[in-house]
Amino acid sequence: MPYETGNGRKLVIALGGNALGNTPAEQLELVKVTARSVVDLVEEKYDVIVAHGNGPQVGMIKAAFDFSEQNGANVPEMPLMECGAMSQGYIGYHLQQAVLCQVKTRNIMKSAATIITQTVVDLNDPAFQKPTKPIGSFLTEEAAMAKADETGYSFVEDAGRGWRQVVPSPKPLRIVEFDVVNDLVEAGYIVICTGGGGLPVIEKDGGYVGVPAVIDKDRSSAKLAADAEADMLIILTAVDRVCINFGTPQQEEIVSMTIDEAKGFIDEGQFAPGSMLPKVEACIDYLESYPSGKALITSLEKAAAALRGETGTIITA
Repeated sequence: MPYETGNGRKLVIALGGNALGNTPAEQLELVKVTARSVVDLVEEKYDVIVAHGNGPQVGMIKAAFDFSEQNGANVPEMPLMECGAMSQGYIGYHLQQAVLCQVKTRNIMKSAATIITQTVVDLNDPAFQKPTKPIGSFLTEEAAMAKADETGYSFVEDAGRGWRQVVPSPKPLRIVEFDVVNDLVEAGYIVICTGGGGLPVIEKDGGYVGVPAVIDKDRSSAKLAADAEADMLIILTAVDRVCINFGTPQQEEIVSMTIDEAKGFIDEGQFAPGSMLPKVEACIDYLESYPSGKALITSLEKAAAALRGETGTIITA
């Protein structure tokens, strides 16, 4: 029996990795809240693609392997790409399980599928000349320099806590499994993909090769939404609406803004790097590639209400 579809209306939801908790047990509980919000949107007759972050999760996996190796356990060094794939798998397992429980409870004829997703990047991206994203466990300076000599990895001292490997954060160029994702959505599936921005790969000799990097998940979600010609990109965060003059007596919620207005706020320094700034920039990327769409930034709990115009910040071309 074919699954219900959303009558051509398509959403891409970008879910932050921090919203999933710091341990598998914590995540199993938190994804129940996430699943309710996702299926609320399905009930509004949208086809839904869920992209998610994986920062805490991939960090936990990488640190565990690093610790085991450093303490003499008989385990291989685990590359960042493989750690990313592991995190995509177990986050997807938790999300799709919770979503399936919700659709069954509500008697919705839908199923969910997780796609381990690769994202093409360019080795000539300037980010590769300036790695900034810390990953893995803390090392002594001596151990870090030895590992750098052995592997060619970059390490930096991290706020007096020790030395950590740093990797670049290049721009996403293409989602390798996009056709699979799109076909599943068209067939009525709720698709979970592009975990952690996707596993970074370069094109080489007619195939793909993984590279140690971290892709911003909001940027990859924007690329996915534009390529899918999604009606809306929804970026879920900790606040109901984007604010200017945040944390001051002049704080003001933004109900809606255009690309030009958003760029003006960016030029004023209104959005914090590493927080709201990359989310707004991702919305701009999506709308510049697909001007017919709309971008929405709101909290996980208010996603359905924001779609009804009751809260959230809408950004348009």
